Amino acid sequence: MTTRRIIYEGRVQGVGFRYTAKNLARGYDLLGTVRNLPDGTVEMIVAGERAEVVEFLRDFREDSAVAHHIKGMIEEEIVPLPELQGFIIVT
Repeated sequence: MTTRRIIYEGRVQGVGFRYTAKNLARGYDLLGTVRNLPDGTVEMIVAGERAEVVEFLRDFREDSAVAHHIKGMIEEEIVPLPELQGFIIVT
């Protein structure tokens, strides 16, 4: 199991970014959150089996409807977060 935190940069707010992430996550066995940050970036936390997480993040970054809005990203592995349930949009 792995947990990743990704900060997406670019035109990632106001374009359906969080909803696209949530909808795509339905096709994977993942837990996580996605939320807008005050500086205009979006934070996504994704947890699951390493292969599922890697495939989801690749599909989101390369093939999703909002992929072209991503201009940069910072990704790090973090300690598992036991409070994660489902894949939700944090407001």
